[in-house]
Amino acid sequence: MSSDITNSQEAPATRASGSELIRFAGVTKRFGDNVVLDNLEFKVDAGKHVTLIGPSGSGKTTILRLLMTLLKPDEGTITVDGDYLTHEQRGGKLVPAGEKHTREVRKKIGMVFQQFNLFPNMKVLRNITEAPVHVLGLSKDEAEERARGLLELVGLTEHIDKYPTQLSGGQQQRVAIARALAMRPQVLLLDEVTSALDPELVAGVLDVLRDIAHTTDITMLCVTHEMGFARDISDCVMMFNEGRVIESGPPEQMFNEPENERTREFLSAVL
Repeated sequence: MSSDITNSQEAPATRASGSELIRFAGVTKRFGDNVVLDNLEFKVDAGKHVTLIGPSGSGKTTILRLLMTLLKPDEGTITVDGDYLTHEQRGGKLVPAGEKHTREVRKKIGMVFQQFNLFPNMKVLRNITEAPVHVLGLSKDEAEERARGLLELVGLTEHIDKYPTQLSGGQQQRVAIARALAMRPQVLLLDEVTSALDPELVAGVLDVLRDIAHTTDITMLCVTHEMGFARDISDCVMMFNEGRVIESGPPEQMFNEPENERTREFLSAVL
């Protein structure tokens, strides 16, 4: 299944490793009286794999939904590759962004959701080529060539002409991963991508993601309860609690010698 795509035409768009790619600056998000993110400050450098851990309701998935502009922050700003995501400069002032600006910045971001969200009326190949053709303006031939390379990467070449209902849940999620990568995003967001799968299908999806993490330069921001996976692929693990980062560090430190008592409590419950 392994296929090194770092230097091939299937490789996602990347920036020089180490340069800042994502920044949350003073981001607050509320749902009614519930403060889900509280003046959040954090950054992710290009090429890094960052995993967000913490209890349910701590704000992890909200971060991903903000980056996909499915939600908007109540306060603060988000930048992606130096561009404001939900704001733009106009007349020397920072104002809410227009749809065109947001759409352009959002092209730098791909996301794989808990649910596969494949188009049931389209075969696997078209599920992957639809957005590159209609959003990126690729020719059908270009998009199909890219899709075939990605299907090889995720181990599904033989299923190219099947409909989603003819695939297992794990296979559908691997198609969803290929679809996200087909847009050549600079950052791939992973939101509990194995939580909807039967236990015996989880390992195959995680193996594909490990392969991508180890053979490409793509930046990853991952929310998961699969702590073994987080340990394997992460450059940095961030512990969230009540809408803030309370501790972060390399996986060896976070899983073996966490400093914060809340982190120790959480990991003792999930490991």
